[in-house]
Amino acid sequence: MPLTELMLLLCLGAALGFFGGLFGIGGGIIVIPLLVLGFGMEQAVAQGTALVMMVPNLLIAWFRYNQRQPVAWRTALQIGLLACTTTWLVAQVATRLAPELMRSVFSLFLLALSLRMLLQAPGHGNATARAPRSPRLLPLVGIAGGASMGLLGVGGGLVATPLFSGWFGQKQTMAQSLSLALVAPSSVVALLTYSRAARVDWAVGLPLAAGGLLTVSAGVALAYRLPERRMRTAFACMLFCTAAWLLLRPLLQR
Repeated sequence: MPLTELMLLLCLGAALGFFGGLFGIGGGIIVIPLLVLGFGMEQAVAQGTALVMMVPNLLIAWFRYNQRQPVAWRTALQIGLLACTTTWLVAQVATRLAPELMRSVFSLFLLALSLRMLLQAPGHGNATARAPRSPRLLPLVGIAGGASMGLLGVGGGLVATPLFSGWFGQKQTMAQSLSLALVAPSSVVALLTYSRAARVDWAVGLPLAAGGLLTVSAGVALAYRLPERRMRTAFACMLFCTAAWLLLRPLLQR
């Protein structure tokens, strides 16, 4: 690999690692389109290659978040098992569905979640905490996040975090910690599946992963320094931009 391309991948991985640590996501939702458009990869190979970067980023972010905001191991195990099982089951079905349709449905869902967070009145930031849903239902979010991972290989954290914060009244950082308990093991399952199907470009994925390892902890540290309201707003804006990009990308590629 040319040195310039290697440096580009390392820098890209570092940027996505920081971004992933800040918001508790793997960054695949960004890097997959870049690999398709910039490197000419097939969609499936791009998703598998992105997972090489996502897995270590997510595992480190999960460890860092748990140092500051521990999640009960029983809850984490239940969320992870449900997410992994759903990821595997949905992936079997998703391979037979039109990817364009699934991407559009997923994008509209993200758009609705982001608008709900952005339009929530500032004075009602803790409104959902007045009547929070039973914590025993927390593992069920693993089904929603796992379904997203199974359909697109990414997006589990984008779906789970708003559900944990909005439906269960969790603080943004705790919601991201719970979300990582879902996404981290699911990403390992997804990577193994793509690898066995020879849908991974390790020469591209490993430099991305190496760059991300250098910055993911810094992103987590910043997440705990930002005010709660600012973190929620930033996450909602990121969600909105992601949904808009996924909806507009097919038009831009024509």
